[in-house]
Amino acid sequence: MKTLFDISKAGAKALFIDSSILSATSYRLDPKLLRSQPARLPQVAENELARHYTALSKRAFGVDDGFYPLGSCTMKYNPKVSEKIASLEGFAGIHPAQSESDTQGILQIMYQLQDMLSALCGMDKFTLMPSAGAHGEYTSLQMIRAYHLERGDTKRAKIIVPDSAHGTNPASTAMAGFTAVNIPSKDGMVDLQALQQVVGEDTAGLMLTNPNTLGLFEKDILQISSIVHGAGGLLYYDGANLNAIVGNIRPGDMGFDIVHLNLHKTFSTPHGGGGPGSGPVGCKQLLAPYLPVSNVACKDGQYYFADPEKSIGRVKMYYGNIGVCLKAWAYIAMLGTEGLKDASLMAVLNANYMLAKLKDKFKVVSDKCMHEFVLSLQELKEKTGVSALDFAKAMIDEGMHPPTMYFPQIVKEALMIEPTETESKETLDKAIASILKLYEQAFAQPESMHLAPRTTPIGRPDEVLAARNPILAYEFDSPLEGQ
Repeated sequence: MKTLFDISKAGAKALFIDSSILSATSYRLDPKLLRSQPARLPQVAENELARHYTALSKRAFGVDDGFYPLGSCTMKYNPKVSEKIASLEGFAGIHPAQSESDTQGILQIMYQLQDMLSALCGMDKFTLMPSAGAHGEYTSLQMIRAYHLERGDTKRAKIIVPDSAHGTNPASTAMAGFTAVNIPSKDGMVDLQALQQVVGEDTAGLMLTNPNTLGLFEKDILQISSIVHGAGGLLYYDGANLNAIVGNIRPGDMGFDIVHLNLHKTFSTPHGGGGPGSGPVGCKQLLAPYLPVSNVACKDGQYYFADPEKSIGRVKMYYGNIGVCLKAWAYIAMLGTEGLKDASLMAVLNANYMLAKLKDKFKVVSDKCMHEFVLSLQELKEKTGVSALDFAKAMIDEGMHPPTMYFPQIVKEALMIEPTETESKETLDKAIASILKLYEQAFAQPESMHLAPRTTPIGRPDEVLAARNPILAYEFDSPLEGQ
C-alpha cells in the first residue's frame, strides 16, 4: 500500500487557512528555532486523505470485526454508550490543571468508582492513579516495601512468584528492588509444599492471580493465604483475570491484602497496541497509609484530592487515565452487581463450552476451566510438524484473531483461548468448527499451514529484523536542499 508521501502532489491541500490571520495573531518564535527550509510534509487533497486512512483502518482487526479470543487479555466488546459518556464535553473538555471547585462532577465520578471497586474486591481503599496493569503491580510492590520498612522489617526482600504467573510479575518484582523466588505448579495449581519451603523471615509477599494463567481457580487459596501471612508476608492479587469472578467472589475474602485491576480488561475498554489502560490499586486498611497521591476524598459534600499520610509518592499526574476510568464507571453503573455477576458466569460458561468441544482433539491441562483455557499442540506438532504458531496464523484466514501463543510457558506449544462473556453461541460454534477444520487440515495438508496466513496484505514478517531495524521514517530519493 502506498504511503501519503507516495500519493503526494504539489499544491494539493486538505485544509485551507488564511495566512494573513496567522501572521496577525501567531506568536513570534525565536528565529533560531525556525527551520531554514519548509518541512517535507505530504500534500494531499481531503478526499484522498480520508480514503488513505479508511483503507488503513480496513486492514486492522478488532473486536468490532469478529471473534477475538486473545487469552489473558480479555478483548471484550466495548459498549458504545461507555465511549459516549467518556467523550462528553464536561469530561473530555476539562483542563487537568483546573481547580477542584471547577471539577466537582468528575471528582464525584472518581470517588464513586473508588468505592465501587473497593466493594467489588473486598478492599478498604482504592487509588485510580496507576495507568496500566504493570504500573499497578509496581505501585503495589512499592506499598508492600513501604509497609515492611515502616515496621523496621528490612530483611523482607523476596517476592514469591509461581511459574504460572503473568510475565510482568517477576519484572515488576525486580524493578521494585525485590528478588523474585519462583515456585513450581502442581496439577496447574500452586505447589503448597514448595511454597512452605520458601516462605520465611525474608518473605515480603506472594504475587498471585486467581484464576491463574491456566484458567484454573486456586482451590487452596485460603491455605496459601494462611501460609504467607503466617510467615509475615503479604498477599498481592494480580487482577488480570478478575472478569472470571467479579460479582461472585472477592480477592479480599480470599485473604489478599492488595490488588491491582485492569479496567481496560474487566470493565469494558478493549486494549491493544499499547493502550489505553488503567491499573487501579486497592488495599486493606493496613496498607492504606502508603497509597500514592492523589486519592479523591469527600467532606461536607465537596470532593477534593487528598494525600495519604505515608504515601509512596506520585505515580501519575492529575486524574490518571481518566477516560478509561469513566468507561469503567459507566459499565459498572449500567450492569450493577447482578449484571457483573452474570457477565462473569457467561465468561466461564463460554470458555467451558469451547473446551468441551475441543478437548477430545487437543491435549488440555484440565477438562474444566474458568474464563479461559490452554490447549497444547505439542502432540499435533510431533505428528504433523504444524506448530502452535502455524495453527494461530491459519486461524487468521478463518476470519478470527489468533489466541495467545506460547503462554504460559509451562505448557509446550500453548494456545490460550478466552472467548469472553459477550460472544454468542453461534459465534462460538463457528469458531469451534474452524478450529476442528484446521486440526484435520494439519494432517491432510500441513504445508498449507506453514504458509498461512494467505488473506492478509503480508504473510509472516521477519519480526526479529523489524524489531532490530525498524523503518520509522520515509526515505526520500534525495536529501533536502541545504542539509
